[in-house]
Amino acid sequence: MFWLFAAIIGFLYSQSIVGTFFWIGIIFISVLFHELGHALTARMFGKKPRIELVALGGLTFHEGQDLPYWKQFIITLNGPVFGFFLGMFAWAVGRWGGIVSEPYVSIVQDIFVINIFWTVVNLIPVLPLDGGQLLRIAFEGFFGAKGFGYALMAGLVIAVLISLFFFLMQSFLIGALFFLFAYQNFEMWRRTRAMGDKDRHEDLQALLLKAEEALLMGQISQAMNLLTTLREQTKKGLLWATATQQLALLEYQAGHRDAAYALLLEVQHGLGGETACILHELAFDARNFSLVTELSPRAFQIRQEADVALRSAMAFAQLGQVKPAMGWLHAAAEHGVSSIKEVVQREYFDPIRDNPLFQKFIAKESGSS
Repeated sequence: MFWLFAAIIGFLYSQSIVGTFFWIGIIFISVLFHELGHALTARMFGKKPRIELVALGGLTFHEGQDLPYWKQFIITLNGPVFGFFLGMFAWAVGRWGGIVSEPYVSIVQDIFVINIFWTVVNLIPVLPLDGGQLLRIAFEGFFGAKGFGYALMAGLVIAVLISLFFFLMQSFLIGALFFLFAYQNFEMWRRTRAMGDKDRHEDLQALLLKAEEALLMGQISQAMNLLTTLREQTKKGLLWATATQQLALLEYQAGHRDAAYALLLEVQHGLGGETACILHELAFDARNFSLVTELSPRAFQIRQEADVALRSAMAFAQLGQVKPAMGWLHAAAEHGVSSIKEVVQREYFDPIRDNPLFQKFIAKESGSS
């Protein structure tokens, strides 16, 4: 995808096949030089860097022990610094290098413009740009894990203002790009509000990866031990919540329903997907009908089945809520329950059985079936 996007950009600017190949080379050199700024600095600090080319640029990953914030700051800053020096080197070559013939003059000028322009843009304090990463590192240094959220909110405001400015200037492409950044910052902020201080620790992140690898290899006991260790070492935050949900799912699959229920209760407000459906089922078994009714819309959206609707109906009936119980009974009938008249004979419907509205509903459903 990197080569495809580079080719598209090159053709749009050059309108020729030869020019496209020149632009691919310019973009490749510029991106690689920028990422080398990150990677070489990380290597200098004892990390093991890896560069990957992606659709719209490059990414540098580095493995090893956690670094102090000031070292993280330098690693991040040296990407734009390397890009700036490459641009200035191209400017010096163009001015004093004796290059006078095409296409070399244009190539040198393009390298200068691209790298200086990208250095300036990339230092805007909006995630995922390097400027946003620098802001994040600084805020985390001052405020701990909450600093990440502060950086996301600051980036959101800045991205919205920049987007509005370029939309007013009728530069719609740049405006749309920063609007996308604003949306990404908002989504990241929404997902990371529960982040704890230990969620940024690379050794704990690696522990979660080891547990997931063990699951892929079918090593269930090892995965459960790793997830239990991760829960004990984190106590709260996103890593803890992820480990808790995965461990609960494994307990459920092993038939340990009480253990799974106890685990899911700890993270009930952040559940999604299959775990929300499982808690809906387990809460019903535990006669926690208030929780069942709270989870009902989410569970039915994920798993539109008669059992989910029927559990929801019985839970609302136990709480004496007639209209929601009737609504879920109707949903159960639409998804496979053949006889509502037989279903409502269960004891769960005793609290609303004598309600005139409910009796009228049963008579209607029995007649239609």
